[in-house]
Amino acid sequence: MSKPKLVFIGGGNMATSLIGGLLKQGFPASSLSVCDPIRETRLQLESDFQIATFPDNAHASESDIVVLAVKPQIMKAVATALASAVSHQPLIISIAAGIPAPALQAWLGDNIPLVRCMPNTPALLQQGATGLFATEQVTDTQRALAEDIMTAVGTVNWFDSELDIDRVTALSGSGPAYFFLVMEAMENAGVTLGLDRDTARQMTIQTALGAASMAAQGNVEPAELRKRVTSPGGTTEKALNTFMADGLPDIFERAMEAAFQRSIEMADEAQ
Repeated sequence: MSKPKLVFIGGGNMATSLIGGLLKQGFPASSLSVCDPIRETRLQLESDFQIATFPDNAHASESDIVVLAVKPQIMKAVATALASAVSHQPLIISIAAGIPAPALQAWLGDNIPLVRCMPNTPALLQQGATGLFATEQVTDTQRALAEDIMTAVGTVNWFDSELDIDRVTALSGSGPAYFFLVMEAMENAGVTLGLDRDTARQMTIQTALGAASMAAQGNVEPAELRKRVTSPGGTTEKALNTFMADGLPDIFERAMEAAFQRSIEMADEAQ
């Protein structure tokens, strides 16, 4: 069975990651293409993946699936100009943060089938976590296609409410930065304790990787894993008690609420 024709509007990091993941899954290079105005970007994609590239977006008129992979700031201009090329109503997949489905449909066409995605940066290593929301125009077959595309870069979760995409933005979309901040703080604390920076960094990274691997391997909740490595009266308990006394869970809750509210504001601004 032939694969659908898939075109990326924008050839940046996320598009590159998705293309690499799709090719690893056996998606034929002949069914993939990229539209990007920057010549150097096109030449790099052609060299890396042996796929067709185009300097403008008119090629979208020949596609079954269009992936919008441009920055949110230019999405309105890109989508408005793209409307005539997608009048045949291909599946549109948007990976732009903060641009809601109603705005995209207003720019592209009211009846356009649209899947809005919220991936995160580990998708660049095929280790992403992506939330997906489909408009009512999306068929079951198109949902399956969108899921196949996004699983090329990690795990996916579907949501029935678009507001949940804003919640996902606060959790997994922004989440890598939270972990990087914790890792940065641990590294600096290790240096303050007397370790050299390279050692503190390497051990912090490996500790984060090991802890995530433990959490991912089974059905044991993080709270239980925490208890299992916390001996009564020991060093870990002392550290955790300090975190709790300083209100770490409340800090995370306030921070994620702020991210959630900002995602809603961005959606309102886009419209």
